[in-house]
Amino acid sequence: MSLDGHNLKNAKPRLVVLGSGWGAMSFLKALPSNISDTYELIVVSPRNYFLYTPLLPAVATGTMEERSIVEPVRNFIVGKGEFYEALCKDIDPVAKELVCCFPEDAGLDSACFKMGYDVLVMAVGSVNNTFGIKGVDQYCFYFKSIEDANRLRARVSECFERAALPATPEEERKKLLTFVVVGGGPTGVEVAAELYDMIEEDLSKLYPNIVKDVSIQVVELMDHVLSTYDRAISIYTADQFKRAGIKLVLNSRVASVEDGVVRVVNKANETTDIKFGACVWATGIAMNPLVRQLQEKLPGQSHFRSVLTDDCMRVKGSDGSIWALGDAATIDQPKALDYAEQLFEQADTNRDGKLSLEELRQLLTTASKEFSHLEEHARFLDSQTGIKRFGGLVANSLSPADAAAASSSQPFAQLVLDGSTEITKEQFKDILGKVDKGLRALPATAQVANQQGKYLASVFSSNRVTGAPELDAPLADKVQPFKYFHKGSAAYVGSDKAVFDLPKIGPLTGTGAGFVWKSYETMSQFSFRNQCLVAADWLRTKIFGRDISRV
Repeated sequence: MSLDGHNLKNAKPRLVVLGSGWGAMSFLKALPSNISDTYELIVVSPRNYFLYTPLLPAVATGTMEERSIVEPVRNFIVGKGEFYEALCKDIDPVAKELVCCFPEDAGLDSACFKMGYDVLVMAVGSVNNTFGIKGVDQYCFYFKSIEDANRLRARVSECFERAALPATPEEERKKLLTFVVVGGGPTGVEVAAELYDMIEEDLSKLYPNIVKDVSIQVVELMDHVLSTYDRAISIYTADQFKRAGIKLVLNSRVASVEDGVVRVVNKANETTDIKFGACVWATGIAMNPLVRQLQEKLPGQSHFRSVLTDDCMRVKGSDGSIWALGDAATIDQPKALDYAEQLFEQADTNRDGKLSLEELRQLLTTASKEFSHLEEHARFLDSQTGIKRFGGLVANSLSPADAAAASSSQPFAQLVLDGSTEITKEQFKDILGKVDKGLRALPATAQVANQQGKYLASVFSSNRVTGAPELDAPLADKVQPFKYFHKGSAAYVGSDKAVFDLPKIGPLTGTGAGFVWKSYETMSQFSFRNQCLVAADWLRTKIFGRDISRV
């Protein structure tokens, strides 16, 4: 079957959106109800619902029911266009044609079809990154989908039931009741916190004889969890976890995973085997295979994680017919390295050929106005995580292998790890080169994708985007570049407590923050129906507890 493209002189442009995640749904929701007057809108996704991912840890522990945090895609597109539940297998940017297949029958000709497009919006997200570590695929639970959460929920129930059997040896029981979370970012912290709540509030009453053998462990490469948050928040979270009995395995990386055993290596290159009943992999994202396929067909595309776009989210090399957002996109910023000499000279006020840490911080803050991808690093040095820890970590620095891994995700972290107090021009150039080459301009978060979706909706509703270069030429002068506004970060840390890292305000922690977090997550649902369901689930869990049935 084939759905051909259009003659733009006689028909509305066909606008095809790939995906049903944060970027795609924010885009669809923000489009006006009369958008069908301007475009023939078609949404294609292998998943026919939007998933509110911040509450996925709550689903995995029974705090929240899965139906409470999903919204059918068709609810967003009624009166605006069509939806096809299908997986896009191939993109031909020259012919402007897609090959799509119904996901469960992918590969069967009868379930596949070709579809032309005039304008394509890619919002396909990312996939899990194993970093090439042996055994992750086979023995770990990922955490990106409802299926992942349900599998973990079933596994936790299975571990407790097997551990409660009279024939289970003590060593095997302790193994079954050990839950390992790899990754100390927001997702990993919230998974550990929700597991603790479920065990403390519900399972301890149902399995009183074995709950003493439960162990929750979080493995993190850096020396603290929530490393992108204010240092005070990291300290608070660590204290909260210590009181809860959650063990933090810090300065450690996973070397391999086997059946029931995760092998970790610490900063001293010492190896430890942790036996587990369930291991959750909550760290790292990688390029979606469809994005990689498109990269290979377009000139000037070399980013390791996504396609490069201009500052209006148009994919470079596509003649303006393909747009991208969310994890699938990286805005190609001006290269700061090209201006390294000029930036360094302006910041080196005493002309000694070196920058103090304060001078470096001021340089990055000022330069981020022109090179927005430096803002993240300016915040890093401006926080207690950065500037206040410089010079005090020489004795506690990571091993060379771990330091290399840490600096690959945050190049200025190498200065922290080295205990440096100043930086030379050559060091500055070297780090700027790493920043320009490897880091995304914006973090891979729902907040970024949400803002980009709303931005693109305003672009497409205010202009007739055709995908034809000769017709879209005026857009260059009319469309304003996308500007990301960081509203802050939050994480749930267990026992009805949460943490907020807010710009200008600073860190908020504790039970009050926990109430605000629950209120925010409730009101952030995409529909009034879901707001009611989420609020009801919070109340149900408090009154009746969690349902631990494995069905």
